[in-house]
Amino acid sequence: MMITLDGYFEGKDHDISWHNVDEEFGEFAIQQLKEIGTLIFGKTTYELMAGFWPTDLAKDDQATADLMNKIPKIVVSHSLERADWENTVLLKENVEEKLKELKAQPGKDLAVFGSSNLCVSLIKMGLLDELRIMVNPVAIGQGTTLFDGLDQKLKLKLEKTRQFKNGNVLLTYKLP
Repeated sequence: MMITLDGYFEGKDHDISWHNVDEEFGEFAIQQLKEIGTLIFGKTTYELMAGFWPTDLAKDDQATADLMNKIPKIVVSHSLERADWENTVLLKENVEEKLKELKAQPGKDLAVFGSSNLCVSLIKMGLLDELRIMVNPVAIGQGTTLFDGLDQKLKLKLEKTRQFKNGNVLLTYKLP
């Protein structure tokens, strides 16, 4: 999850133009994608990603596009009618039960990608084991906070940090 220094996951109107990405970050992102067995999206993030990665807009980052298109994906949404992006399954009902079953299967990790509402829901269900939060050295003053909707105290254990040359800092936390 990418956030601003002042704690926003996205700016007004889902703005993510503040994402601080460079070659080092691109290499990191590719390595992360190679370790993921299934990507899980909420509706809004899915629509943004499905409108970018399988199109010519992503041609300048073909390695990432190839991985994003190849990796199995789940989009969790009660309102979405269909999910047409390659290797994508739409999950509308029995979300907690089906994700628990998937999580129990052997294989690579599941990863929630850029969906703060879904992230909070999965925290409440006890389905997240780890949070990887990439703090960007920018403040935007308004938007959606990463944990918007969390209704209880969430105590995390910092496992590791990584500083990037562009000023980003990756914080990896374990959940209880």
